[in-house]
Amino acid sequence: MTVIKTKIGRRSFLKISAAAGGGILIGFNWLVSCKSLIPEQKGVSIPKEWFDINGYIKIGDTGMVTIYSPNPEIGQNVMTSMPMIVAEELDVPWDHVVVEQGALDEDSFKNPQFAGGSNSIKLGWDPLRVAGAAGKRMLLEATAKKWGVSVKNLSASNGVIKEVNGSRKISYGQIASKAVGLDVPDELSLKDPKDYKLIGTSQKNVEGPKIVTGKPLYGLDFKRDGMFVAAIEHPPAFGMKVKSFNKEEIKDMKGIHDAFIVDSTYSKKKWNNTNAFPQLIAILGKTTWQVISAKKMLRVNWENVSELETSEMHEERLIKDLEKGKVEESRKDGNPDAAFAKAVKVIERTYTSPFIPHNTMEPMNFFADVKENSAELVGPTQTPKAMQEAVSSLLNIPKENISIKMTRMGGGFGRRLYLHFGLEAAAISKKVGAPIKMVYTREDDMTQGTYRPAYRSVYKAGLDKNNNLVAFSVKGVGLPDGPVFPNRFPAGAVDNYLAENKSSFTNISTGAWTAPKSNFTAGAEQSFIDEVAEAAKKDPIDFRLELFDKAINNPVGEKYSYEAERYAGVLKLVKEKSNWGIGDSILNKGVAAYFCHDSYVAVVIEVVLNENQPKVKKVWCAVDCGIVINKEGATNMIEGRIIDGIGHAMYSELKFDNGSSIHKNFDTYNFIRHNQSPSEIEVFFVQNEISPTGLGEPSLPPAVGALANALYKATGSRLYHQPFVKQLQMSLG
Repeated sequence: MTVIKTKIGRRSFLKISAAAGGGILIGFNWLVSCKSLIPEQKGVSIPKEWFDINGYIKIGDTGMVTIYSPNPEIGQNVMTSMPMIVAEELDVPWDHVVVEQGALDEDSFKNPQFAGGSNSIKLGWDPLRVAGAAGKRMLLEATAKKWGVSVKNLSASNGVIKEVNGSRKISYGQIASKAVGLDVPDELSLKDPKDYKLIGTSQKNVEGPKIVTGKPLYGLDFKRDGMFVAAIEHPPAFGMKVKSFNKEEIKDMKGIHDAFIVDSTYSKKKWNNTNAFPQLIAILGKTTWQVISAKKMLRVNWENVSELETSEMHEERLIKDLEKGKVEESRKDGNPDAAFAKAVKVIERTYTSPFIPHNTMEPMNFFADVKENSAELVGPTQTPKAMQEAVSSLLNIPKENISIKMTRMGGGFGRRLYLHFGLEAAAISKKVGAPIKMVYTREDDMTQGTYRPAYRSVYKAGLDKNNNLVAFSVKGVGLPDGPVFPNRFPAGAVDNYLAENKSSFTNISTGAWTAPKSNFTAGAEQSFIDEVAEAAKKDPIDFRLELFDKAINNPVGEKYSYEAERYAGVLKLVKEKSNWGIGDSILNKGVAAYFCHDSYVAVVIEVVLNENQPKVKKVWCAVDCGIVINKEGATNMIEGRIIDGIGHAMYSELKFDNGSSIHKNFDTYNFIRHNQSPSEIEVFFVQNEISPTGLGEPSLPPAVGALANALYKATGSRLYHQPFVKQLQMSLG
């Protein structure tokens, strides 16, 4: 059992007020209100009335519970897992709970409200437990007062309060109104993990029925009477801007309301204000077909404002800046130069990966209705608060007059962390003086930028005469930012260690792509570790475990960013589950383990050759992410990230010619196909009582390394450059 304070400074975390119809409202400043039609749930009828406040969990007079989820839903299933946490502490039946998406409300929302960095459950864990526990405690105290007994003589379970030494019982709905006016206790007792009944089980996505029946959930579904549809055209190359276009001809086309150049530039520069094309041509009409048809008739005069880059230039710049570029971050333990000079064996390898786009299945879109001193925006965003602040700056409208409503997202992967598409919609609406829904085409999205950066890293290892690892170095550079994490593995496990992170320059806009930097570094690092293990004539898993033993028992340096015991734990678990090393079971299998987003994942991949073409037969994945809320949702996320990691490492690449991306749609950009996906994936969770850590991203990075190592076992070719399929075509013919 955990005891937690319910007051923070002078402000109470929770507040109690009366609900119309006799219920109790438990205010919770991390959640925000949203009116909706709530369906009748199994075993409980709809309350007569709901009383709305900013940010709350509410209990109706029938015992129904509603929680308004603050975080954007991007497919990570927080709209299921978050209410599961509340229901667990509240001790209410899961089928008595409904959940709705909340809107952004800066006054009531005191913690970060975004979907990114695999942080939703990690940051919401304590506040959501407090909300549920407070609700149960208030109901218990109300019952104790009604019956004239001590709270200690009561128990609560499945929405019913019972007398421990008696026969009386009462439902939450029957006692809820009596709890109004009672003070929130200064301390609350939270459940011991061993007593969880709901957390750790598998529950279906609460929005699943809406998704499969095509209910309007996504930004593209949103409609408003009287709105225009807006199409955009940005420059065809990075380094260009629009000068003029055949405006009058476009405006004269059937169904077109207006066409103009719009500028969404605003002064505050932040990490998610990434946009190479703030000036756009906007075309407005009544239907999507009309504006896209008009867009095809555009004749534009573009002008060059900076150098038009090519993929060959990118490669040359990375090579040069890897040696001579500015060091942004570094770590040095021992004397690596001296250790390399004395080493009996030295292995040095270079790894690269290209730019790649996010390619969300739902292209960028946003609705905006800008008035003289207010604005309403509706759409799929991972960063609603940042969007609100940016629109405020762009339009010079107070933040409190700007409403941001979140829709479900048809994919994000970091793409919707950025603000440009919401700003563009706001700028277009202001210019035309009417509500609009801006919709990108696939080509608009793939050529806009905000790509995963291109990377290049060089790894070097030295072995002594006994095949012990005595020196290790890595230096990496990216366009624009480098991929190296100096304090991650093998920092702390090697006596002589050097890590250097360098930056370069490009006018191509880049951004966070699932597991930023880790998505490349894990594959490179784990491929290299395997090759070093082979040179040392050691089993790849045993070699890694030796290094973790070093970090556990005799760590090097002042700090490193991982827990070696947990790192080793997932390796041991995946070794056991994959039957690694038993008979010929290691044949065609590759392993990798990685730490990011505070979680540990180890992956074993088995590859077979079918008609001389590689096929991933099976994947085993061991995960230590602390307490797992919803096993089914967690497993789905892990499987999806593994497939995504395999697919992009194997097939995907975005190349440039004269500043323009060559690949503009899926007819030329290579995605993984269904028949190329793993035939089977097994996921295993480490059981512990550690608070939840990140889960949406951590399984992608090690999948890349395990794939490269398995492909080596199957084909005999070490793979250093993504996409792997290009090297394999050369080696396999």
